[in-house]
Amino acid sequence: MQKHKKEFLLVLMMLVGMYRAYAIDFSYKIALKNPGNPAMVYNIHKIDPELNLRLAIPVKVTEKVEKTGEDYRLSVTLTAREKVYFNLGINANTGFDTNQCEFYLPGFWYHKNLRSPEQAPSFHTSKSWNFREDRLSAPLSGVFDAQSGKSFSVMRVLDSRQADVLLTHQEGEVILSGKSTVGYLGFDNETGKAKISFGYPFVETPKRYIRKLTLVNPICTFAKLEKGEQITLTWLIHEGQATDYGQYVADTWNYCFDRLQPKAMQPLYSPEQVKAQLSNYFKMAYVDKYPLKYHSGISIRCDDCKPVDHVQLGFCGRVLLNAFNCLEYGEQTGDAQLVRMGHAIFDSWLENGFTAKGYFKEDMHIAQGIPADADVIHSIREQSEAVYAVLHYLAYERKQGRKHKEWEGKMRTLLEAMMNLQEADGHFPRKYRDDGTHVDASGGSTPSATSTLVMGYKYFKDKRCLKAAKLSVEYLEKNIISKSDYFSSTLDANCEDKEAAISAVTATYYLAMVTKGKERGHYVDLCRQAAYFALSWYYLWDVPFAPGQMLGDLGFKTRGWSNVSVENNHVDVFVFELHHIVKWLAETLGEKRFGQIADVIHSSLCQLLPTQDRLCGIGVPGYNPEVVQHTHWDYGKNGKGFYNDIFAPGWTIASLWELYSPRRTADFLR
Repeated sequence: MQKHKKEFLLVLMMLVGMYRAYAIDFSYKIALKNPGNPAMVYNIHKIDPELNLRLAIPVKVTEKVEKTGEDYRLSVTLTAREKVYFNLGINANTGFDTNQCEFYLPGFWYHKNLRSPEQAPSFHTSKSWNFREDRLSAPLSGVFDAQSGKSFSVMRVLDSRQADVLLTHQEGEVILSGKSTVGYLGFDNETGKAKISFGYPFVETPKRYIRKLTLVNPICTFAKLEKGEQITLTWLIHEGQATDYGQYVADTWNYCFDRLQPKAMQPLYSPEQVKAQLSNYFKMAYVDKYPLKYHSGISIRCDDCKPVDHVQLGFCGRVLLNAFNCLEYGEQTGDAQLVRMGHAIFDSWLENGFTAKGYFKEDMHIAQGIPADADVIHSIREQSEAVYAVLHYLAYERKQGRKHKEWEGKMRTLLEAMMNLQEADGHFPRKYRDDGTHVDASGGSTPSATSTLVMGYKYFKDKRCLKAAKLSVEYLEKNIISKSDYFSSTLDANCEDKEAAISAVTATYYLAMVTKGKERGHYVDLCRQAAYFALSWYYLWDVPFAPGQMLGDLGFKTRGWSNVSVENNHVDVFVFELHHIVKWLAETLGEKRFGQIADVIHSSLCQLLPTQDRLCGIGVPGYNPEVVQHTHWDYGKNGKGFYNDIFAPGWTIASLWELYSPRRTADFLR
């Protein structure tokens, strides 16, 4: 082993020396493992040109660096002279002072993840991290030097045929049981200088993130090369310049898009076919035995999809939006049963769903009774989502010649209450009680209210709603968009999340649709800035699955799907209006890539739609899955390639329905 150690040192020092000509400071690490023994790790940090390079070694390592356009292309080839188990790691020293750096791993790491708790990956736990590539929406790790505006990124060049294997162990040193193409990306700050770390096969350090708020021991995997076998690993090295972190993320998204070139798929179903399948949910999930009627959409089992008594008005359940979809679709298709269900849900919430102060009651186990006003905690997001649904319902009903003065009165009261809740700087508390006292004063969910206020302005012609919406976007611009700090819009995770960015996109779009001239142009620009952050969560590549992992066996492609948040590392169909807005931005600004990614999303999100002949692991057709576990992370059950055993299809049905209803919002805001 001492002989092998010396020989690896010699060859790898030679590799490091070759980078001097390219002004890129790299260091290598190779770990070799004999089964049953701890691995031997060899670190290379300096050159000794006098060493003899003619010794025989068990693996030949060669490298090639090419300048290709704006990038350096680094290729490392390993050829085995005898059977070896290896792990190759590389550090790229940027020279940036870590105190002034911001980091970026698309769809998983923004800034320093300091909005996330220490039980999730963040600087609270460590300032150096490595992650499996399939955790990331693009296989890239980057760092932005806020002082100089310089940036540095490393991006994996994907193998033409992606593969993964089932793991025999979940921590420690693990020899892979077959072929996997999954490497790793991360960053190293141990010296005070920011380094990008990358390699193959994957390691996860200093902890693995295995489920929500659960960090466990690290893992280092080893790939096997048989005698005479060869593998070439390739990365792109890119340096850039940006005015701020937000521009850096936007530029990097464009860079990733151009290198990965995600293509729209041939969708499995047409929009009409998707809706026909989803409508089965409306029939099977309907519950009418309580004072509040609803479609059961949260906390139900994947295997049988039986309704439960857990009711959540917005967020996961989207009760009123699904009631409107049910009603509208029933009338479009002549299905009287759906029409009756939709009207019955709205009627029951009008009668029993409000507190004395005029807010909706949001979350309950209704078999225990409707909660008293004093026990209710409101969220600005759920209240806004409910008003959104009701105003769409009222506008539709008005077009049919049906008026609902009592509903209109309730909405005026609620909008008035929301405006009274708004703080002087324009923000809304994230959560609050019926008397207006704050439970969570954070302003991260503020954009949820903006679009609702704009709708209130359009429906009731109330200019106070428009004024409040504009004030909310002043707060949004100053505190969220300008700082590239999108957080706390999801209700079960107060961290960096996709939904916060989508809310910002939606809010600024709504104001752009009802303003003119320079003011409109300003909102369009804010919308564009937020859109890059929202899109950064959406996968631009297809992660591999192992044989036997259901999603891979179904032929599932991750491109067009999105990670949820730092806390929840799975993909889902959360899109709602984002697709239409991104398409609109493409047309308004001539952003070709926006139009292309919109097409990818539109073609991709129906892939796991359960039908009678293709249930996709769900017990009932039309119940679109939610927790789609695409990497080694689980929500409590089953892991990569499967779903959690409990899911919330209420919001997935609502999201897909919006995706396939492209004119709904635009027609409302005309």
